Amino acid sequence: MHDELIAQAQAWLTEDPDPDTRTEIARLIDAQDHTELAARFTGTLQFGTAGLRGELGAGPMRMNRSVVIRAAAGLAAYLKKQGHDDGLVVIGYDARHKSHDFALDTAAVMTGAGLRAAVLPRPLPTPVLAFAIRHLGAVAGVEVTASHNPPRDNGYKVYLGDGSQIVPPADADIAAEIAAVPSLTTVPRPSHGWDTLDDSVLDAYLTRTDAVLAKDSPRTARTVYTAMHGVGKDVLLAAFARAGFPAPALVTEQADPDPDFPTVAFPNPEEPGAMDLAFATARETAPDLIIANDPDADRCAVAVQDDNSNNNWRMLRGDEVGALLAAHLVHRGATGTFAESIVSSSLLGRIAEKAGLPHVETLTGFKWIARAEGLRYGYEEALGYCVDPDGVRDKDGITAALLITELASRLKSEGRTLLDLLDDLAVEHGLHATDQLSVRVEDLSLIAAAMHRLREQPPTELAGLPITRTDDLTQGTEGLPPTDGLRYTLDGARVIVRPSGTEPKLKCYLEVVVPVASHTDLPTARAKATTLLESIKRDLSTAAGI
Repeated sequence: MHDELIAQAQAWLTEDPDPDTRTEIARLIDAQDHTELAARFTGTLQFGTAGLRGELGAGPMRMNRSVVIRAAAGLAAYLKKQGHDDGLVVIGYDARHKSHDFALDTAAVMTGAGLRAAVLPRPLPTPVLAFAIRHLGAVAGVEVTASHNPPRDNGYKVYLGDGSQIVPPADADIAAEIAAVPSLTTVPRPSHGWDTLDDSVLDAYLTRTDAVLAKDSPRTARTVYTAMHGVGKDVLLAAFARAGFPAPALVTEQADPDPDFPTVAFPNPEEPGAMDLAFATARETAPDLIIANDPDADRCAVAVQDDNSNNNWRMLRGDEVGALLAAHLVHRGATGTFAESIVSSSLLGRIAEKAGLPHVETLTGFKWIARAEGLRYGYEEALGYCVDPDGVRDKDGITAALLITELASRLKSEGRTLLDLLDDLAVEHGLHATDQLSVRVEDLSLIAAAMHRLREQPPTELAGLPITRTDDLTQGTEGLPPTDGLRYTLDGARVIVRPSGTEPKLKCYLEVVVPVASHTDLPTARAKATTLLESIKRDLSTAAGI
C-alpha cells in the first residue's frame, strides 16, 4: 500500500507543471508521510454540477494546476463533441491563491484544443463572467472561484452558452471526458494565442445594471458596504455611482482583495463574526442599511438597524431579503415567473399568488432556478438573488444590492424602513419565520450516517408538531429531479435536510408559519415562531444524531 502511494506521488511529480506543488509532493515523498500522501492520492476530486471545489495542494484530491488542466481538457473535449470546434470560451477568476494561474491554464488548454479563449482583464465578480458568456456569444464560460469557502480552498465553476451553470447530464459527460485524459503530456498548452479582454465587457455589464432600477425612482438611501476581502468593491461602487446613489461608506479593513481573508474566520456574511466590522462602521456613520458581498460578489447580504435597540444592527435572513425584493418588484408591476429553491421560504409563493404571477420551486442552486420558464425573479435563502435574468442568468450580488437600495430609498421617502415592509408582509401573508441548523464536519461519513439514521429511524414529530408527510428527495418529487435530501411537512411548519453541495456541512432548513391578525399581534407571533424553531432544531438534532 505504501509503495503504491509513493509510486503514484512520483508519477504525479513528473507531470506537475507547478513548482509549488512539486516541492510539496517531493517533501512528502522524502518524509515518507503516508498519511498525507493518502489524503491526496486516495481518489480524485469529483467534477459535478458545482464543477470542482476543494483545498489547494498537490495531488488528485486537491485543487492545483494539474487538476485544472485535466478539467479544462475534459471540458474542451466535451465542447468539441457538441459541435463547438472553434467556439469561444470566456474565463474569469477571483483573487484567491492560484486563481490567475488556473485561468491562464484553462485558456492555454482551450487554445491548444482549437477553441478560442478570452480571459477577463483582472479579478472580477462572478456575475460579470456569467454576463460575458451571453454578451460575447460564447459556447461556455469558466469562473475560477471558491466563492465564500475558507482561504485554503479554490474552485472551478463551469457555465454553458446559455449563461447558466451546468446541470445533468452535462456534468457527468464532462466528468467522463476528464477521466479519459490519459496524461498531461497529451494536453497541448501553447504559451499564447488567447485574448485578454479589455474593460468593454465590464462597461457593458455596468450599462446593463441600469435595467435593474425603475426610471426616476428615489436614490437617497445611504449604505455601508463590505466586499469581505473579495472582488466586489470597484464594480459595486461604479454601479452605485451610475445609479446616482450616495457613495457607500466602505469597511476599509475588508475593502480590497486579500486571499488570506485576515479579518474573518470564514469569508461568508452568514458566518458568526463576519459582519462585525460592518456593524462597527454603521455605528459610526448611521446609514440606512448595510450591504455585503461574498468574495466573488455573486451573493448579497443586507443588515438593518434593529428597531428594538439603540444603534444595534442585525442581518436580514436571505428569505427576508428574498421576500422584500419580490414585494418591491410586484409593486413596480413586474410580470413573469417568480422562482425559488425548495429550501427557501414559502412566502415567495404567497406573494406571487396574491399578485397573480407564476411561481415555481426548483432544486437547490441557481443552476436550476435560472432554468425556470419565463423567469423574472429568482432567489434562494443562501443570499442569492437573480433580479435581471435577461442580463445575468445566475445570482448577482451587485444588481441585488442596487435593487434593495432602491427599495430602501422608496421606503425612506415614505418615512418607512425595510422592517416596516416585512411587518406588512407578515400581516398580509402570515409570519414566515425561517432558521437553519448547519453542522460542519471534518469527516464526511458523519453526514452520510446522519442521513441514513433519518431514513432508517424517521421522526414522527418535531417540537410536538406531527409530521404529516415525509418526502425522500432521492426518489424525485413533484417533477423535480432526484437529489439527496429529506423533506418533512408538519402542521404549520416545514423542514428540509440535505448535505451541502459545496461545503462539508449537513444543512437543515426550517420554516414555521404563524397567522397574524394585525400589527399588534406581531410580537406574540414572533415569540411563538422563535420557540417553535428552537424546539424543532433541538428535536431534529437528536433525531439525526448530530
